Amino acid sequence: MAIIASMTVDRWSEGRRAPIGVAVSADGFEDESCVGALGDAPLREVEAVRLARLLGSLADPVRLRLLSILLERGAACSCDLEVPLRRSQPTISHHTKVLAEAGVVVAERRGRWTWWSINPDSEDIVRRALGGSGGLA
Repeated sequence: MAIIASMTVDRWSEGRRAPIGVAVSADGFEDESCVGALGDAPLREVEAVRLARLLGSLADPVRLRLLSILLERGAACSCDLEVPLRRSQPTISHHTKVLAEAGVVVAERRGRWTWWSINPDSEDIVRRALGGSGGLA
């Protein structure tokens, strides 16, 4: 058996590095039951990038709470989000910017105020992320 892969791990409890016994033989890659290379993945790359951006934007408790407010109300002014989120206006602006850049929310200027609502293209995934009704199931 020819070793074609090995690795070294840190043994933190002992304070030293030590190799571990990982060996893979070259003939292990020649399994006749393999049907060959796969074609395209079911999720296209452009869709995967968009979905990763969208899901990454949801990975914050403040943003999830903000979205639950928007799902319940339909739309909300930035100034009305300070009290329920217990965050300052600059912090809310940061979170709405992250969500807007990911395409999760859209802004509408009304005079000097910005009103936020969930982008209709993202509403389904937001509802699923929040458990269907805006809160965790």
